[in-house]
Formats: sequence, C-alpha cells, structure tokens
Amino acid sequence: MSSQNRRHYSPADRLLMQADAALRTLLPFSGHPGRPSPAVTKNDASLNDKEARHVAGLMRINHTGEVCAQALYQGQSLTARLPQVRERMEKAAEEEIDHLAWCEQRLHQLDSHTSVLNPLFYGLSFGIGATAGMISDRLSLGFVAATEDQVCKHLDDHLTQLPLTDEKSRAILEQMRLDEARHSAMALNAGGMRFPLPVKFGMSLLSKVMTKTTYRI
Repeated sequence: MSSQNRRHYSPADRLLMQADAALRTLLPFSGHPGRPSPAVTKNDASLNDKEARHVAGLMRINHTGEVCAQALYQGQSLTARLPQVRERMEKAAEEEIDHLAWCEQRLHQLDSHTSVLNPLFYGLSFGIGATAGMISDRLSLGFVAATEDQVCKHLDDHLTQLPLTDEKSRAILEQMRLDEARHSAMALNAGGMRFPLPVKFGMSLLSKVMTKTTYRI
C-alpha cells in the first residue's frame, strides 16, 4: 500500500482498536478466523475420557499461547516506530486470530473450556510487547522471533503427545506450527535481533509457568 493510500490513525483510534482486539481475543467465540480450520476435513476420532481430557489440556495451553501472541503483537504494533514494522505486527496478529478460533472450536468439540487465566496472560503479554516496541523495533522483532521459537517447541512436543487417531487436533497444530515458524523468520528477516541463550532460557522458564497452570484451568 502506497503512503498516499495508507490510512493514518490517531492515538485515540489506535487505543480503540486495541480495546476491540482485546475483546475479540478474550470473549468466547468473538474472533472470526480468516481461514477455515484445518480440522474440518479430518475424521472425528473416538477418544476415551482420559485421552479427551489430555487433548483438551494441550489445546487449552495452545489457546492461551495464542492469547499471549495476540497480546504481544497488539502491544508491539501500538508502539512500533516504523510503519512497515507495525504492518507486519498487525498482519501476524490477524493470523493469530485464526489460531485462537481453531483452538477454541476444538476445545468446544471436546466439551472443554478455555483458561480462566487468559485475561492475566493477555495483560502481561501486552505490556511486554508495548515495552519492547517503545525501546526499539529491532528488540521488538527479536522478541517476536524468540517467542515464536518457543511456541514451535511447544507445538512439536504436543504433536508427539496427541493420540494417533486424533486427526483434527493434529491438523490444527501442524498448520499453527507452519505459521509460527514463518512469523519467526519474518521477524528476523525484518531486522530482529537474535536473543542470546540466557535470555531464551529465561523465556522458556516463563512459558513453563503458563503451560503448567493452563493445562487444567
């Protein structure tokens, strides 16, 4: 989009857009995916109660992870300095809405629920994203890459834990894995810094807190 055709939003406009994004992220079934769920063409598996509870716990973790990613991108787009960086954040956030909706649909099919801790994790992630954006776009993009790398590791682990018959959950996680890897590469190619291992280790510890708490609640 040319600079002449690009719409310029006021700070008040952007705050209202952030509030709308938060509601669409946190309210049940309020996010409308731009792509159909990869699960729609897959067979419905017959899972026993133990398997269904475990799959629901995994999908709840991934749903909360997407809540965090959505908040991170929204916070970064609010404070990003370069217009092209802001546009990349907003595009990635749109794709995270797809992931949110897909995970929520699957949880509903499993007669389960999203995490009650989502508002807390949204607020924390939004603050981190906004702070990173205020410091520098390079740091902000680096944070995206490091976060998406963590998400990919979680998805790889969850794919090994799914029952072999659960084609629906597997299709969702595999497509999410492709999207998240692309987001990470996009952030690095746009100039994001590569975080050192101690920082990534700290991020891994924080992600473990999220996964442990949201598996059940």
